[in-house]
Amino acid sequence: MLYYGRTEALRMLRNRRYLIFVVVFPVVLYLINANIYGKQVDEAGVSYSVGLMVSMAAYGALASSMMSSAVPWATERQSGWLRQLQITPLPNWAIIVTKLAAAMVLVLPSLLLVSLVAIVQQGVSLPPGRWALLLLILWLGTVPFVALGLAIGSVLSADAAQPAAMICMFALALAGGLWFPPEIFGATMRTIAGLTPTFHYAALGWSVVGGHGLPVTDLLVLAGWALGLGGVAVYLYRRATVRA
Repeated sequence: MLYYGRTEALRMLRNRRYLIFVVVFPVVLYLINANIYGKQVDEAGVSYSVGLMVSMAAYGALASSMMSSAVPWATERQSGWLRQLQITPLPNWAIIVTKLAAAMVLVLPSLLLVSLVAIVQQGVSLPPGRWALLLLILWLGTVPFVALGLAIGSVLSADAAQPAAMICMFALALAGGLWFPPEIFGATMRTIAGLTPTFHYAALGWSVVGGHGLPVTDLLVLAGWALGLGGVAVYLYRRATVRA
C-alpha cells in the first residue's frame, strides 16, 4: 500500500501539466496580484497580500487535488491497471484510500510554495499557531475536491477527464471567489458562491488569517460536500470496478 502510494505521488511529480497548473500558476498569479494590490487593507484590517495568499494557496490545492485524481484514475481504469490492482492483495478500500492519500500529499507543494513566496516577497507574517491551523485546514479541506476528481475519473475516458476536471476546477475557482474577491460579486453571484465548496473552503482560511478561528457554518458546509461527493465517488468507483 505504501509502495503504491509512493508510486502514485512520484508519477504526478514528473507530470509537466501538474507542475505548471498546480505549482507555478498559483505562485505567478499571487505575485502579480500581490504586487498590485498587496499593500491595501480590507475592512477587517487584513492586508490584501495575506488574503490573496489564502486565495492562491486554495486555488493551487484545488487544482492539485483534482488534477492528481481525475486524470490518473481515468487512465488506470482505461488502461486496465484497475483490473490488475483488483487481483492483488490490496482490498478495494485500500485502493481508494491510497489514491486519496497520494492526491492529498500532492496538495502540499502548492500550499507551501505560495506561503513561502508570500513570506519572502510580501513579508507576510502570522503567529506560528495560526500558520499551522491555516495549512492544516487548507490541506484537509481538499477531501471533497479529490472525491470530485475520482468521480470524474470513474465515468470519463482519460482524454475527456482532463478537460472535464479543468473546467470544473476553473468554474469552482471563479464561482467560489478564489480569483476575484467575493465582495465585488453581484447578489446573484454571491448566492452562487455561497453554494460552492470552494467559497467555504477559502472562507475558513480567510477567517484563520484574520484571527477569527474556524466558523462552524463553513466547516459544516465543507464537511457536507465531502460526504456527498465522497459517496458519489465510492458509488461510481464500484460501478467502474464491476465494469472492469
